[in-house]
Amino acid sequence: ELRVALAPPPRRSSAAMSMNYISEEQKKKDFQMMLACSTHLGTKNLDYQMTRYVWKRKPDGIHIINLGRTYDKLQLAARIIVAIENPADVCVISARPYGQRSILKYCQYTGATPIAGRFTPGTFTNQITNKFMEPRLLLLTDPRTDHQAIAESAYANIPTIAFCDTDSPLKHIDVAIPANNKGKHSIGLLYWMLAREVLRLRGTIHRSQPWDVMVDLFFYRDPEEVEAQAKEEAAAREVAPLEMDVAPPTTDWDQPQPAGADWGGQPAPPAAPPAGDWSMPATGVPTGEWGAAPTEQWQ
Repeated sequence: ELRVALAPPPRRSSAAMSMNYISEEQKKKDFQMMLACSTHLGTKNLDYQMTRYVWKRKPDGIHIINLGRTYDKLQLAARIIVAIENPADVCVISARPYGQRSILKYCQYTGATPIAGRFTPGTFTNQITNKFMEPRLLLLTDPRTDHQAIAESAYANIPTIAFCDTDSPLKHIDVAIPANNKGKHSIGLLYWMLAREVLRLRGTIHRSQPWDVMVDLFFYRDPEEVEAQAKEEAAAREVAPLEMDVAPPTTDWDQPQPAGADWGGQPAPPAAPPAGDWSMPATGVPTGEWGAAPTEQWQ
């Protein structure tokens, strides 16, 4: 009789378990943020491969995405990204304007390489192009808009992670994160949550403490709104009164001045006669006849 001694599975340290443990309260807050940003709202169209991620359909035809699947896929995507040794080998692509600011902020905090705007064909396949690159992982905002990058990644055998709506094609997509990729708030929140999870798995930030970066930094901002806000702030600065450092002295003009007051070093003027007595001559004024001829000869 052959007996095989099976070794017990290795026990995970308490520190590792606490680092990867997500409390129910934190999950509740994350789901509330996803609901506030309309991450669960899909479109009226439904791709047959996205049926597994749809929970229900509203009377108006809008499909509702199962946020539990979205949350699990975000955790899976973060673990895949952390497995890449060099963070710069992760390429994040967004041709849509709503996702460009989000990917730039995501790459700023995680060290990935962004491609915002138009994707130049041949970036992954043509070696003579100026921006040729060979990433180990792709992260896409919209599979329908970023179809050129997906086609080239299939030629170069690059694994692909994408945020997929209910009508997104899943061809050549390895990890699909079901979410609303049409709204600017939903896209910003998804990239913020993914960046936070990547940093937590790397040990940069602790899971028990909230991330000090606000999610508003990942939201798209309209250039016209930014310009209008700058004009309003400039106008408010011009209209605001200047605050005086020292308050001006209060002067009571009805109060008589003291007798020995110094008014610039000049001699004090002669005292005026009392009011009501006009018979007394004023001091320093000649009392001669006004009609008499002058006694001095002017040469």
